[in-house]
Amino acid sequence: MKKTELRIKYKALRKQLSENETEEMSLAVANKLLTLPIWEKTYFHIFLPITEHHELNTEFILHLLSGKDKEIIISKSNFETRNMSHFLLTDNTKIKKNEYNIPEPVDGIEVPSHKIEVVFVPLLAFDKKGHRVGYGKGFYDKFLSECKPETIKIGLSYFEAEDLIKDVFEDDVPLDYCVTPDKIYEF
Repeated sequence: MKKTELRIKYKALRKQLSENETEEMSLAVANKLLTLPIWEKTYFHIFLPITEHHELNTEFILHLLSGKDKEIIISKSNFETRNMSHFLLTDNTKIKKNEYNIPEPVDGIEVPSHKIEVVFVPLLAFDKKGHRVGYGKGFYDKFLSECKPETIKIGLSYFEAEDLIKDVFEDDVPLDYCVTPDKIYEF
């Protein structure tokens, strides 16, 4: 399938999930993450979910990271430049939803992309080669291309892999892993 078709399909599938299902699936994904070889790293980038889009709840992962004393980094998106700036999540970080309902830090201690060692990547769908479909704005591909090549990129999904995304672009940055409630895909 092509990205446009996949976006329609997976937005519809997400909408069908109950709040209870999304919570259970989000917890299952967080538990699966514990088995990945990533926990010796320090700087973890995570997205805060857009609840209106039924995104995977990353609160469970935030608790894991916090409990393991990791440096947690969240982003702010600039829709004019399509750039993301990254900030350390601290007890003093104020979070506010932007015009697209994305929870973002108001300000804080900025962290350069090259310091980030692990990125949890939001997505709508992914394929068996590690390519992903997001909302189509290119924010994450741009951000991931700014990270060091050894940065570990982990997609988080409610659903299993598609066989193939037909219209992958040269600038699309593939994932290293994708974690679903039932499986870990390694690419």
